[in-house]
Amino acid sequence: MKKLHNFNEVFDGQAVFRKVLEAMSNPGRVVSIEEQAGKMHGNQQAFLALAMTLLDNEVSFDTCGDRELANDISLITLSKEVSLEEADFIFLNRKEDLEQVFRHAKCGTLADPQKSATIIMKAEENCSKEWMIYGAGVDGTQKIWVPEIAELAMKLRDDQAYEYPQGVDMIFVNDCGELFCIPRLVMKEKQ
Repeated sequence: MKKLHNFNEVFDGQAVFRKVLEAMSNPGRVVSIEEQAGKMHGNQQAFLALAMTLLDNEVSFDTCGDRELANDISLITLSKEVSLEEADFIFLNRKEDLEQVFRHAKCGTLADPQKSATIIMKAEENCSKEWMIYGAGVDGTQKIWVPEIAELAMKLRDDQAYEYPQGVDMIFVNDCGELFCIPRLVMKEKQ
């Protein structure tokens, strides 16, 4: 039997999960899933490695109209594609869709804030913006460098004025498999 991907669902999935957990627990820390993503075939290997790790038939996703990615994710995860408003995970390739995503992504409820969406965004630009962040997982304040898409995403997230502890989690990943996370309770100091 010929396999389409060389990604091992157990070992590679655990490795990616540990790295996402490390990045989510340490906001702004850059981790690499390049080795595991390299075992996926196609144009969006890092997205597919994250999908293989985070999605199953009990969660849903949206790809903001990227039919090729949606078909690949459905095929390898058995996860259900739903509308943007209902999606547990949102895969975002184009910066142009950011405003729509933040306007419609579910942000949880006061009783169940964990029922919010995780937005996984492609970050292709260099990390040229300096931030000071604070909140869950950050000891005091911390300086990090982020790409332009993160700057725009944080502004759009702040514009939503979510009531604490509601919000959305953000994962930024590039084609090389480097990723960092900004959880929903992490804030950026005003400059």
